[in-house]
Amino acid sequence: MHRTPHSSPHLRVMSVLGLVAALLLPLAMTFAPRATASPAADPVRVMPLGDSITGSPGCWRAVLWNRLVDSGYTDIDFVGTLPPQGCGQAHDGDNEGHGGELVTNVADQNLLPGRLASTRPDIVVMHFGTNDVWSSISPDRVLAAYTTLVAQMRASNPDMRILVAQLIPMNPSSCAACAQRIVDFNARIPGWARATGTDRSPVTVVDQWTGFSTATDTYDGVHPNASGDDKIAARWFPPLAAALDAVPTDPGGPGDPGGDPVACTARFRAVSTWQGGYQGEVTVTNTSASAVPGWTATVVPANGARLTQVWNGALTTAADGTATVTNAAWNGALAPGASATFGFVASAPATAGTPAATVTCAGRAPAG
Repeated sequence: MHRTPHSSPHLRVMSVLGLVAALLLPLAMTFAPRATASPAADPVRVMPLGDSITGSPGCWRAVLWNRLVDSGYTDIDFVGTLPPQGCGQAHDGDNEGHGGELVTNVADQNLLPGRLASTRPDIVVMHFGTNDVWSSISPDRVLAAYTTLVAQMRASNPDMRILVAQLIPMNPSSCAACAQRIVDFNARIPGWARATGTDRSPVTVVDQWTGFSTATDTYDGVHPNASGDDKIAARWFPPLAAALDAVPTDPGGPGDPGGDPVACTARFRAVSTWQGGYQGEVTVTNTSASAVPGWTATVVPANGARLTQVWNGALTTAADGTATVTNAAWNGALAPGASATFGFVASAPATAGTPAATVTCAGRAPAG
């Protein structure tokens, strides 16, 4: 405001008040609600990827979503270019489950990059290849398609965390050979995953085959019914929860040491076997750039085995046999690159064959 030597006292008071108001305005803006000054971090984006077992309607996604939310994983976003297909319960239904699609066609026709660009996932949950197996496409070709898709995922996000299912059993009336083809294909997936995974972008195998019955858990020998949906969701939950724990919530933010996730790897080996069981060992390694005060490992034993005893860790076992092992008091703290090992005894059916297990882990972030 322009002031003259002849301004009245009233005008001088108004001028001072105007100056005070101008000085207070920035303070008023400073004390605005925190939500406007500090936006929430983006949710972790999870893409369910596959064919009609994942979509159409793929109700295991609804079961999994609600189990995650009930367990405290509320800052998540299921993503995909396809909308929800019902399922009768509230959930985030976006997905990438295209009915009838072959994973080999998706790779050959370069269909995934556009879908990734539209949705930008941090984690991919993939049950894909049933139609390829039904079509008698060789495991080599299907796994080559898997490799192509993983490369495209990493081109979209170099830190992509990838969960790949060993496919649920299949026994349709029109394909007598399909049941064994699924078994043969699933046997190849762990070796492919070991060769494909990296510390930055791990590939975790999730055993969806063991304990799943086409007679009681599908309505047509292929597609899951309500019982099958529950079993599929239960198998996805532990490794997906571990992957969610490992994804940084605010990469590169103030005070964040470079945005590295608190990640780890878990490796299984069979120590000894006997009729009806075996002794196993899991090594947990901190692959992040930060020390961790503790860790949690998930063990899904194959072929109907169940963990019955654990040492150097604390065991919790779910109804489906999935085991969660948390560190003991003396082996939880791991410096970057350091490892801890726990052992276990598992019971197994006489026909179980060579011991095998899917293992994943997550390191706990330091307090504060």
